[in-house]
Amino acid sequence: MEDDTEKSETFQIKGEDLLAKVKQLIKEGNVRRIILSHDGKKLLEIPVTAGAVGVTVAAVISPVLVAVGAIAAVVAQVEVTVVRD
Repeated sequence: MEDDTEKSETFQIKGEDLLAKVKQLIKEGNVRRIILSHDGKKLLEIPVTAGAVGVTVAAVISPVLVAVGAIAAVVAQVEVTVVRD
């Protein structure tokens, strides 16, 4: 459920650009969730912990990035919804 402090934006991105964009969004730091959809179906929802940095995040996020890479390989166009604080 979104509260009053959350803002979301949705955009389309090519599958080939998806992994780089997700990595960039995670590094931004003010992202709460990233939701990947295709043809109206949610493929993956990535919870991003605010303020999480360093090696620990890399260990936790690595399996998620593998999943994102797999989605990017199969889907030509992905809808990305970014929920921010």
